Amino acid sequence: MRNLITNGRVLIGDKLVTDTQLLLDTSGIYLINPNEAVECDQVIDAAGQLVLPGMIDLHGDAFERQMLPRPGVHFPTDMALLETDRQMLTNGITTAFHGITYSWEPGLRGRDSALEVIEHIESLNDRLGCDTKIHLRWETFNLNGVETVAGLLNNNRIHLLAFNDHINDIREDVEADGHALSKYCHRSGLNCDEFKALFDETFARGKEVPQAITKLAALASSKDIPCASHDDNSTATRHWFNEMGVHLSEFPVNKEVAKYSRELNNPIILGAPNVVRGGSHCNRLCASTAVSEELCDVLTSDYFYPSMLLAVFLLMQKHELSLEKVWPLVSINPAIAAGLYDRGQIAEGLRGDIIIIDDSHTDSPEVTASFVGGKLVYQLNRH
Repeated sequence: MRNLITNGRVLIGDKLVTDTQLLLDTSGIYLINPNEAVECDQVIDAAGQLVLPGMIDLHGDAFERQMLPRPGVHFPTDMALLETDRQMLTNGITTAFHGITYSWEPGLRGRDSALEVIEHIESLNDRLGCDTKIHLRWETFNLNGVETVAGLLNNNRIHLLAFNDHINDIREDVEADGHALSKYCHRSGLNCDEFKALFDETFARGKEVPQAITKLAALASSKDIPCASHDDNSTATRHWFNEMGVHLSEFPVNKEVAKYSRELNNPIILGAPNVVRGGSHCNRLCASTAVSEELCDVLTSDYFYPSMLLAVFLLMQKHELSLEKVWPLVSINPAIAAGLYDRGQIAEGLRGDIIIIDDSHTDSPEVTASFVGGKLVYQLNRH
């Protein structure tokens, strides 16, 4: 199927142009002179709308809410992933890295659940419209899971590996008890006493963690799999990870760490919900301010898929930034950070991952069509 997009405002490089048609098929993108007659199967009239590279989401975990919308209420994994796919495509995400947490906790974020989601994504590959990849969020105190992660890396089943360390956050909640502890019990399926016992056993093995990180970072590096450290809270932490080839700084907690990441030329990843909400929900680095001060390279959906598109337009309004300046945060920058050099911009021969956006209402921009690999996978029909 050859699709021809006409009459759009097309982002090519750092310019919006109106004198180009795009021909898309499974072999890639072709730039066509507007006066040139082209054989195609379908013409899409963009009617003055924006024609942009599809968004690349390096960290999205809202699919968990499709699987477990309420404590103790589980829905089939296939159903959850297919619904998530629809949400992403209607919001302009054409490449998605599902953030699958592999923790020392059982339940939603345990080994069985993590492997099940990976297996279902692989089995659904032909049915998913979005190019869906695996971002494994390995909790570094999950020492019993090191060999499992190594096996996934060796078999090329992970496309991005993140080193997460939430042990101290969980410790505060465990010590607080009450409601703070109950969320972990619901998620893990354990009662309070069982969860506390598991936590104590896990926390006691802290001295083994650095060696485990070093082993997995080296293995990922040997396989050319990009790695991120999550919630860097000091320049020393970022330096340590950078020395091991873990170059992505995902959600640095303060400006000092972000500035140091910039000095190291490490891509800085922040959450689009942070922009939309006007700040971090946990009182950390403000993503909007970071963008304005050039301390952010990539925005991700984090826990809310629609946030990426809206964040771009909010940044344009709040900081008087052009679309050409902001769109790379969700397109070419994440592509480069993840080593995906076949997408993220509109150029001859690249993948046909393109979205069309009606921006007539800048406070609520709307995706009217999404193409993935040259195929039309979503089109809005208001009638």
